[in-house]
Amino acid sequence: METTRGVRTISNGERIEQIRKLMGMSQTELGRRLGVSKQAISKMERAKNIRQEKFARIAHALNLSEDIIESFSQDKLILQIENMFSISTVYTNNLNCQHNAFDKVIELYERLLQLERDKVKILRNKLR
Repeated sequence: METTRGVRTISNGERIEQIRKLMGMSQTELGRRLGVSKQAISKMERAKNIRQEKFARIAHALNLSEDIIESFSQDKLILQIENMFSISTVYTNNLNCQHNAFDKVIELYERLLQLERDKVKILRNKLR
């Protein structure tokens, strides 16, 4: 690849390949998301340039912004993936908390209902 003052720059195709691998995604899976073959993904990952339209589709398939891919660094990608994971974890935890709170309300209501039934039974026995 091209070098600038001894620093190797990588193409968008190489960035996409690195991101795909870091995400644990196969070429076959990315190809399935894009509606192309594994061979087409391999060719695209070796390309120096990728058309903007195709690049946008690839970014969407990877659930990343085009800017993230273009300015790719492992640190930025890891941060974005962690944020995605954190958001989904918070959402899941909120659902679990709401679910558990609802279960507790039902449990308390059932106990109160049983206590009322017991009181009625005791009062009926006293009236006899």
